Amino acid sequence: MVETAAGAFLLPGPVKMHPRVLQAMAAPAMNHRGPEFKEILSEVHDLTQYLFGTRGEVAVLSGSGTAGLEAAVSGLLRKQDRVLNLVNGKFSERFHELCQVFTTPTALSFEWGTAVEPEQVARALDSGAFKAVTLCWNETSTGLTNPIAEIAKVVKDHEAFLIVDGITAVGGLENRMDAWGVDALVMGSQKCLAAPPGLSAVALSKTAYESLHSDTSFYTNLKAHTDALAKQDTPYTPAVPLFLAFREALRMLKEEGLENRIARTRRLAEAARAGVDALGLGVYPDRRFASNTVTAIRYPAGVDDNAFRKELREKHGTVVAGGQGPLKGQIFRIGHMGICDFQDLEAGFLAFETTLAGMGHKAARGAAVAAITKRT
Repeated sequence: MVETAAGAFLLPGPVKMHPRVLQAMAAPAMNHRGPEFKEILSEVHDLTQYLFGTRGEVAVLSGSGTAGLEAAVSGLLRKQDRVLNLVNGKFSERFHELCQVFTTPTALSFEWGTAVEPEQVARALDSGAFKAVTLCWNETSTGLTNPIAEIAKVVKDHEAFLIVDGITAVGGLENRMDAWGVDALVMGSQKCLAAPPGLSAVALSKTAYESLHSDTSFYTNLKAHTDALAKQDTPYTPAVPLFLAFREALRMLKEEGLENRIARTRRLAEAARAGVDALGLGVYPDRRFASNTVTAIRYPAGVDDNAFRKELREKHGTVVAGGQGPLKGQIFRIGHMGICDFQDLEAGFLAFETTLAGMGHKAARGAAVAAITKRT
């Protein structure tokens, strides 16, 4: 549904896009092997390094974030390699399933809504030789951010690769991948960058880049994509309109400033949590690890998920996401990343308040919007 003036598009991805980004896709067809597109790729390369905060090698693939994850796993690992998958939500489960195709994985699981514990990761790595560890940095299904810096230190102490799903983290959360020792970090275009879905990017450590191989994948061959972008090229036909939108979104990020966007995203998250409290609701995960890009909100007793989200959409022009897996019907999730602003939050929480009131949940009228306004 198209966002209305009175509503808010608050999905945790894809997120709303700026008109500049949409307009960028309306370019005439161009030769993707010609000089014009090479100039675009040169700019994309440098701006993608800026996005990741790294001077290391980067790749941009025509394919969603899952394509980037597959490229990282298949490019760094082989079927016989033992991998420790850290699982505490739907998307880390999916990462584990992906690794089952390409590697020999072991899942180290934690209760949904709780963070990965570095001490348990250390004990698991002490128990056997693992070539790599996978982590979903920001678990979108539960609105939880895992303690990546502490986990990375444990992994580095055990001389394993750390491959990270940063799809709802990169561009929205503080990122020190080089200092932390992350070997492969993946982002998706439709999340914190606020570009259209359909592209992924991967940033690599020097060790990871030097370890890439090319015999376990074809289209998602990460070495081919990385080397091509460094030479202002792509190994296969790129999704040209998406690259143009991606570049424009990267330009907007640079104009705002990466640290400024991260700080703004944090303020939005704090405001969203204040709004949740004002409505007498609760966030789903352990609050110490609540995400700054996605908030998962528990339903009060007696509220039906489908009815709530339908009324939000049809009567208030407001779009949110439901729960996944065992959380289906128990929570709803909102995104406050990318170009989301305080007006979006205020409109969304006003719709939440009105809809919940009609379903029997009472809260002080206007309290949520007032709590959000105090943090603008």
